Amino acid sequence: MTNFKSGLLRLLDERGYIHQLTDAEGLDALASKEIVTGYIGFDATAPSLHVGSLVQIMLLRRLQQSGHKPIVLMGGGTTKVGDPTGKDESRKLLTDAEIDTNIAGIRKVFERFLTFGDGPTDAIVVNNDEWLSKLEYIPFLRDVGRHFTINRMMTFDSVRLRLDREQPLTFLEFNYMILQGYDFLELSRRYGLRLQLGGSDQWGNIVNGIELARRIDGTEVYGVTTPLITNADGSKMGKTAQGAVWLNEEQLSAYDYWQFWRNADDANVGKFLRLFTELPLDEVERLERLPGAQINEAKIVLATETTAMLHGREAADTAAETARATFEQGGLGDDLPTLSTGEGVSIAQALTAIGFTPSNKEAKRKIAEGAVRLNDEIVSDPGLIVTGGKLSLGKKRHGLLVP
Repeated sequence: MTNFKSGLLRLLDERGYIHQLTDAEGLDALASKEIVTGYIGFDATAPSLHVGSLVQIMLLRRLQQSGHKPIVLMGGGTTKVGDPTGKDESRKLLTDAEIDTNIAGIRKVFERFLTFGDGPTDAIVVNNDEWLSKLEYIPFLRDVGRHFTINRMMTFDSVRLRLDREQPLTFLEFNYMILQGYDFLELSRRYGLRLQLGGSDQWGNIVNGIELARRIDGTEVYGVTTPLITNADGSKMGKTAQGAVWLNEEQLSAYDYWQFWRNADDANVGKFLRLFTELPLDEVERLERLPGAQINEAKIVLATETTAMLHGREAADTAAETARATFEQGGLGDDLPTLSTGEGVSIAQALTAIGFTPSNKEAKRKIAEGAVRLNDEIVSDPGLIVTGGKLSLGKKRHGLLVP
């Protein structure tokens, strides 16, 4: 823990959000004396963000809670290019209509976490397509491109790792970091923005933007990155064997979202409570000290608090009660995933259709492992035709099949 003067950096520090700061002393002094406007960019590659973006959403929430102003930057322009960071291949290029639809879906999540309006600390949503699509190529290369060296860009992980694996990196993607740096410059001009926040994988892009603002406008701006949040197996948070953990209810039910947090690894419970809930720190410390199997009580609190923040308290309590009825009493809660089977489907098809497995091939593998039960009886035949009953995969995934 560091002795920061500003409420912003003290809050971020004590709850575990800080990985890197570009100028800790300068940002601390600025945040102590005035409202700081900060932003995070979100590309619109899908109709919903997933839980891997949640630490960034919470970062904007903490910024606002500390008396500062968040900007949610929708990447309507940069989505047309595609961020190569962490990617093995180029993203599919989306149409303008697809991007607009995705932005509308993503925006709904932020309304759960931030207060929007016209006040000095109210959040606003901005789309970088407003300026990126209007840029003229030759003037942009002359005025902005000359501040970026190929030598340095080749050292960034987003470029170097792709080339090390001998995977193609298009010229389109190579421009992404220049456009992100330009976003920082443009936002500082339009909104007096002084801070960019992001994940640790965005460090190079953030530093580029800081240097660009200094060189072109002489503006002092700052950057903060968060640690990489991983699952217990070291994989990037946000993906599971069943697919992405989406934040929009249209893509993932409140119950399944609750279950994701309930199944958190023991070692992550304290960290997740700090990052993703607003429980007081002394309560977090009490929960993470619970011995042995009692840590499950902390996981239930984690699941219920995170679900309440995203889906509302009533949905969170319903999910918790459904889980209790299902697992503790052997009953069937009202909020379990449900699949209509019509005149009947194979149990392998049912596993995939209800979302327990990503494919029928995986469903058959789980059946062969003895991990699938119908009405608490192990199923061995993947071709078994089912019309109704309680379908279970392992000990923690349960659903209802109805005719």
